[in-house]
Amino acid sequence: MKKVFYWLLAIVITLAAVIYQRKTGPTYDKKMSIEVNNTNYEVKLVRSIEIGSNTEVKLGIDDKTIQARLFYKQYPSTDDYKSVDFVYKEKPVDSYLMNKVFKITEETGWFAPVPEQPAAGKIQYYFQITDKQGTTSYLKDTPVVIRFKGAVPSSILAPHIFFMFFAMLLGNLAGIMAVFGHNRFKFYTTVTLFTLLVGGMILGPMVQLQAFGEAWAGVPFAWDLTDNKTLVAFIFWILAFVMNRKKERPVYTIVASIVMLIVYSIPHSMYGSQLDPETGEIIQGWIQLLIF
Repeated sequence: MKKVFYWLLAIVITLAAVIYQRKTGPTYDKKMSIEVNNTNYEVKLVRSIEIGSNTEVKLGIDDKTIQARLFYKQYPSTDDYKSVDFVYKEKPVDSYLMNKVFKITEETGWFAPVPEQPAAGKIQYYFQITDKQGTTSYLKDTPVVIRFKGAVPSSILAPHIFFMFFAMLLGNLAGIMAVFGHNRFKFYTTVTLFTLLVGGMILGPMVQLQAFGEAWAGVPFAWDLTDNKTLVAFIFWILAFVMNRKKERPVYTIVASIVMLIVYSIPHSMYGSQLDPETGEIIQGWIQLLIF
């Protein structure tokens, strides 16, 4: 019965961390509420675009009487903003999940194109809406930033996500068992180290390479926070594994579990790979693996 409790507690902590990541990550859609012609709309503003896909910003507003304009420029830069009108239209949804599971085959709204950037290139933007009350600017002082990335094959991305999620779950479980003195904490310490090795240190660089042309953008070569926080967590789990091999030292597993929880609480992709628009170089990292 106690073991069931440990698993349930680990699941709750893991899901809470995942939800927090989804709400705070700088590449997930930015959600905001705006009022247009006395009607409130919840809009999602894109902050990550895959190279070769549809490079457009969408406003999910079904009022066809308004006018809207997008202002954009490269990030970071001191260039003047360029602008383009939003156009109201219907677009097909090219997604097996959306088409077959949710039965959604098209989307409607206001769309404005932005110029596609190389991997890790960024565009910042804000927008204006003109309705019966006049013209209102949104996010002019705090523009939204889009980061462009290469396509990552699902054969790499799916197991990466699975192993990273599973590592978090097992790490929480190992820490909880160590706190309560359950003798299986050593086993789950070992399994956590293995899953983090596969998901973070092997598949992670493969994802990074496909998305941004960089296999490793952490220390000692650069300061990509995603790579560095994974490395920190991995080091602590190595320490926990080594210190528990011949003698039970649960405190090391507890510390590793806490460190991993802190690491997972840092928004994903914060301070990630970024292209310098002037030099064409990746600011945060530069290593490329020759085997890909």
